[in-house]
Amino acid sequence: MSSAIASFATHGQPRPRILIVDDSRDDQRILTELLRRQQYHVAVAFDGRQGYQQALATVPDLILLDVRMPMMDGFAACRLLKANRATEQIPVIFLTALGEPDERVAGLVLGGVDYVSKPYNPAEVFARVRIHLGLARQGRDAEGAAAGDPAPPPVHHNPDEVMVTAAMRLIGDNLDAQLTLADIARRVGTYEKRLSHVFRQQTGMTVFAYIGEERIARGRQLLAATDMSVLEIADRTGFHNPGNFSTAFRERMGMTPSAYRQAMQADAGGAGC
Repeated sequence: MSSAIASFATHGQPRPRILIVDDSRDDQRILTELLRRQQYHVAVAFDGRQGYQQALATVPDLILLDVRMPMMDGFAACRLLKANRATEQIPVIFLTALGEPDERVAGLVLGGVDYVSKPYNPAEVFARVRIHLGLARQGRDAEGAAAGDPAPPPVHHNPDEVMVTAAMRLIGDNLDAQLTLADIARRVGTYEKRLSHVFRQQTGMTVFAYIGEERIARGRQLLAATDMSVLEIADRTGFHNPGNFSTAFRERMGMTPSAYRQAMQADAGGAGC
């Protein structure tokens, strides 16, 4: 009996359900055979959109998610998974090619817990899957004990709300970049017209109005909490020009960045008296 089978039998636990999302049938077949050999329940999807929908329908215990896929790539699928309360706690292990460190780092930043490199090493696949299933189980047990093991309420998701949440997080993580509407739409798995419509419907503002508000809000935060120069803050908030940042800041806040910083420092000094 394998260690995985013995563990399930010993603890009286149902066999974990693993969802493999990969457009390569060969890679899917290899992973499916490896994991079924360890007595895991395995389901498959062929692109990020199908994988996301299947995760919503079945809520697997772990997802193996390829990065490079047509229709919707793994990064876009992960953004939606982590923006949805029904799926945000599912551990995601990215499947990446060897020699692609940028992909691995990007996946971890998005909320992935780990990665497995192609071509697959069976021992590595088993180890990473087992570790993260165990960590997820420990987390659920701890939450249940803290809450007195109540029956979890059903989680309902609004697809439009999930899309907008994913877009907002993407924008917040990339305020220093010059994202286009097409960039944002692609990276949350939709198209420009739909994103524009849904974003305005959910927030009451356009995507670029929201970006402008977020840039000023980040600028205010950096002015109040750091000693970064206006030039550095302009660069961090996507203006890349202190004059443009100062003009936008003054129009929104009614004072220059320097005056705002002085006011915040004065307020802090007064509060400390």
